[in-house]
Amino acid sequence: MAKLLLIAAGGTGGHMFPAQALAEAMLARGWRVKLSTDDRGARYAGGFPEAVKIERVASATFARGGVAAKLLVPFRILGGVIGALWSQLRDRPAVVVGFGGYPSIPALTAAWVLRHPRMIHEQNGVLGRVNQLFARRVDKVACGTWPTALPSGVTGEPTGNPVRQAVLDRAAAPYIPPGDYPMSLVVIGGSQGARVLSDVVPAAVTALPEDLRKNLRVAHQARDEDGARAAAAYEAAGVRAEIASFFTDIPRRLSEAQLVISRSGASSVADISVIGRPAILIPFAAATGDHQTANAKGLVDAAAAVMVQENALDARALAGHIAAILEDPHRAETMARAALGEGKPDATARLVALVEDLGGDAS
Repeated sequence: MAKLLLIAAGGTGGHMFPAQALAEAMLARGWRVKLSTDDRGARYAGGFPEAVKIERVASATFARGGVAAKLLVPFRILGGVIGALWSQLRDRPAVVVGFGGYPSIPALTAAWVLRHPRMIHEQNGVLGRVNQLFARRVDKVACGTWPTALPSGVTGEPTGNPVRQAVLDRAAAPYIPPGDYPMSLVVIGGSQGARVLSDVVPAAVTALPEDLRKNLRVAHQARDEDGARAAAAYEAAGVRAEIASFFTDIPRRLSEAQLVISRSGASSVADISVIGRPAILIPFAAATGDHQTANAKGLVDAAAAVMVQENALDARALAGHIAAILEDPHRAETMARAALGEGKPDATARLVALVEDLGGDAS
């Protein structure tokens, strides 16, 4: 029987998208692949190949719910661990890879107890809570952002962040610089949207000069509760805008964009880099360890992106940044090339090599 890779991930698209990239690559190399996640993570698993078997586990987070819900968290996780132990005893994985998020705890704990080869992949420049917990309990720590702050004594393997095949298909897509014709502005706030972007970006677009604003076509990812407000603001400004809580075709939209305004989640930064687009990055202020600022640093240092901290974000300042890029085609082209220079389209291949090394002669 083909070797089994068990991928454990959940919580957000930031964990699930690189997991999907690894799943696609390992299937192509003849491995079987299972995904261990919870109900929330399963919402982001729609892009996984049909050959990937999805195992839903009991999990929970201390970040949500009242006191009673928080008291139940350890018991829910324990139930997930017991289920994961039983699953791994019935179908032994050659390698278990965790991509972060509370839903990865059961599979990684079971792999640690059973001494299966195991690895974590950290997308950000700062370890998430779950990866921090397992960093000393795995055989390898793969790092998507380099350098990554690691616990003393833990050695990281810089791999870059895997991107989905749909992103690789658009890698280094020719960039059409801004000009006096329809231009695409893509606004993405991570897989869960971002209220501050829905408040400020439409107002910034409204403040742009008429000659620039008339050419804009906006694709804006917004939470359901913010979508109507954002749509009304764009309509009042006379700007064509498509609003959705989640775009399934982000790679295409990025490849057609003249400018991207985005949170600096690891997957978003990787996608922007591999495709090669100028960006305005707005790190999530409440991110653990301010990891989104660390994620943005590479593109900013390469002059491929402008970073605006959330506490300094206002419509007038953002309008100025947008205009400075879209009214300067040479600068926009230079930023796009610089972004490409930061991209790591071989990140999946590097991760595959680590998995196969760990898998060894397992059967």
